[in-house]
Amino acid sequence: MTTTAIIMMIVAMLTIWGGLVLAIINLSKRGDVADSARDAELRRDL
Repeated sequence: MTTTAIIMMIVAMLTIWGGLVLAIINLSKRGDVADSARDAELRRDL
């Protein structure tokens, strides 16, 4: 593999894995949309 190919592979891997990590962090902070809708429905019924 050439140096350019290795650099592009590393950039692509960082983009995909970084996006996954950011999505997990965002989901853990804000919670799932379905959870919020379910919680709102439970509060409405009470």
